[in-house]
Amino acid sequence: MKKILVALALVGFLGNTYAYSSADVVVNNETTIVAQDMDAAADTADQEESASFTQELKKRFIEGGPGFMGIVLICLILGLAIAIERIIFLNLATTNTAKLTAGVEEALASGGVDAAKELCRNTKGPVASIFYQGLDRMNEGVENAEKAVVAYGGVQMGQLEKNVSWISLFIALAPMLGFMGTVIGMIQAFDKIEAAGDMQPSLVAGGIKVALLTTVFGLIVAIILQVFYNYIVAKIDSIVNDMEDASINLIDILVAHKK
Repeated sequence: MKKILVALALVGFLGNTYAYSSADVVVNNETTIVAQDMDAAADTADQEESASFTQELKKRFIEGGPGFMGIVLICLILGLAIAIERIIFLNLATTNTAKLTAGVEEALASGGVDAAKELCRNTKGPVASIFYQGLDRMNEGVENAEKAVVAYGGVQMGQLEKNVSWISLFIALAPMLGFMGTVIGMIQAFDKIEAAGDMQPSLVAGGIKVALLTTVFGLIVAIILQVFYNYIVAKIDSIVNDMEDASINLIDILVAHKK
């Protein structure tokens, strides 16, 4: 009889243990499902926020009017295209001036003018082109070589500054178009007030909103292009300084080689 009671107690204990384990599994599964639902809800909220920002930007752009807003957008696109082209060109035009100068001096000492010209011909950048022009007129004297270096340096500066003035034009044009849209929007608002003969906020809200939107977008375009313009100008100044220093070093090398 005692054995039977012990067996029944053991079976009851195992049953309770299994029940508790099953309950824990169910709770864990429910917790996992809730966590997954919360993550999915957060992802959905982020997607809706991103989509709402894009839709809001598109809505504001359309509300600003396709006329002036389209012109401002064209200014941004053209300005960015020119800025990116100039940045790529200037980065490719950057040369290790110290290395090139040392190479030209070594080539003159070992292989003569032809070896130095070949080195310059195989090196990209305005500094190498200036060196080539100076070496090409070395036989005419150091003075003529110096004149060639100075003249060709001006040509290279023109190449570096090519189309940069267009960026400054778009920087000035974008906010001016925005301000023009502001004036036109205010004129429309006053026309509505005059036609209605009453000063109601609903009459002037549309015109004022158009005025503010065109101004905001024009200023945003000008700020973006101004950042690129300042970087390009700083890059050009750096390259020009390298060109001037390299030209002085080249003349010194030519004078030493003549002696």
